[in-house]
Amino acid sequence: MRRFYAEHKKIFVAIDCIIFGWDDEQLKLLILKRDFEPAKGQNSLIGGFVRENESLDEAARRILYDLTGLSDIYLEQLNAYGEVDRDPGERTISVAYFALLKIQNLDAEHVREHGAHWVNISNLPKLIFDHNLMVQKAIRRLRRRAKSEPTGFELLPKKFTLPQLQGLYEEIYQAKFDNRNCRKKVLAMNILKKLNEKDKSCSKKGAYFYKFDKKKYDRLLRNGFHFGI
Repeated sequence: MRRFYAEHKKIFVAIDCIIFGWDDEQLKLLILKRDFEPAKGQNSLIGGFVRENESLDEAARRILYDLTGLSDIYLEQLNAYGEVDRDPGERTISVAYFALLKIQNLDAEHVREHGAHWVNISNLPKLIFDHNLMVQKAIRRLRRRAKSEPTGFELLPKKFTLPQLQGLYEEIYQAKFDNRNCRKKVLAMNILKKLNEKDKSCSKKGAYFYKFDKKKYDRLLRNGFHFGI
């Protein structure tokens, strides 16, 4: 088979995934200890190289599936990083994606076998290369998305309380919200179904569980909204 562009040097294309999860208390990032050089033993995002027969999105989904065993994950391309000296190993361009998943859906043992672990976004360790820059950009993107799309809801369990929902958004924005005002705005979106079941783990009175109305949620996802909390 004839080869074109033979006079040009090959450049590696990598995928780095910024994986956010929510554990009912804190917004977390999934990272691992890198097990090969360069930067062996240091904290890194989850990533890998794009194969010759796959697109960028396909590579990102493969990398996520290999680590988590999950295929139905919110995934969005974030940015490309191509500084000449960003990777001391080889000339490498990295395309970053950010993903949102429910920690409850993960097989914790499967993740540990891959050497991955969760860290709080409010206390991130130093990551290799330009990975900290990627994470900060992903957080800014998540905050923008959360104001105009129900993006943050992808992190919630199947049933949840209003305090849990508020806690999630307080973690995303690293800010405290007025309880009454926040819940009023959430309920005004008219996408929640109140369940005849309470979470009494935090108080005797308890808080009602809610779940999403799928049709209304999908409509909101398509049309957008303004969540000015």
